[in-house]
Amino acid sequence: MANPAKAKGTAWESTWTAYIREHHNPEAHRNVQMGSKDIGDVSGYYLHAAELKAEKSITLSDYIAQANREAVHAGQPFGCAVVKRRMKGVADGYVVRDVATDVRLMNRFRDAEELLREYKFDVWFEHDEHHREAA
Repeated sequence: MANPAKAKGTAWESTWTAYIREHHNPEAHRNVQMGSKDIGDVSGYYLHAAELKAEKSITLSDYIAQANREAVHAGQPFGCAVVKRRMKGVADGYVVRDVATDVRLMNRFRDAEELLREYKFDVWFEHDEHHREAA
């Protein structure tokens, strides 16, 4: 690849996609770029359009605006920027949303957990225990 910046971005997308396949969704995949109707760099990050960035200068406001636009194009409720942390591995990168998006996401989680706890307490309890251990 002649453009080193593009090669760096492509490598980050590939590495992050492999990580997501292993730890989250084996069906995750990189998307074909679609210009003004882009749907994010990677599909398969649950409920999100993921815009991946591996740049020396980080401009979160631009990344979030792009991710939110792409979430609309992708038909996903949430957009996020996945930003590579310099000199670190994938697990040390950052997933970034604006506060409004994060509050909507947390409300959805809260409501889903309340429903599960109310209707299937034993299943909720096991779910809660499992995820507390993972932290």
